[in-house]
Amino acid sequence: MEKDTQNRLKTEKGIAYCGLACCLCSHSETCPGCQAGGCDIHSWCENYRCCREQDLNGCWECDYFPCHCGMLSKARARAFVRFAREQGVDELIRCLQRNQKNHILYHYEGQLTGDYDQTESEEEILTMIRWGRSQSPDGGRGDQT
Repeated sequence: MEKDTQNRLKTEKGIAYCGLACCLCSHSETCPGCQAGGCDIHSWCENYRCCREQDLNGCWECDYFPCHCGMLSKARARAFVRFAREQGVDELIRCLQRNQKNHILYHYEGQLTGDYDQTESEEEILTMIRWGRSQSPDGGRGDQT
């Protein structure tokens, strides 16, 4: 039961400026999330500083995305931002919630990595977000039905 409590979706924490899912983060239960100023790394976080300076809700609103600045040097963050840019933040959270219920873990217990980090590419992460697995229902052909 403790694992379910630790891994539950906390939608009020939302998505960080860099696209990471504060709503699924298991690093700190007391952290209110990046958007609420919760991380202790804001003094050096390029994505936080850039978005705040440009008055953006996140990197998904930036005209310069993908810039590979800060956390966007990581495939998971780029894929999450790209998904939010193309489908919206609410849809990203909805898909992450569905995936969490289907045992796709954002963070493995005691780690800051999870199933989304086990893929080979940004495209595979996007597919995992959308379909809950590393391949779309059409076998990767792109002809969704």
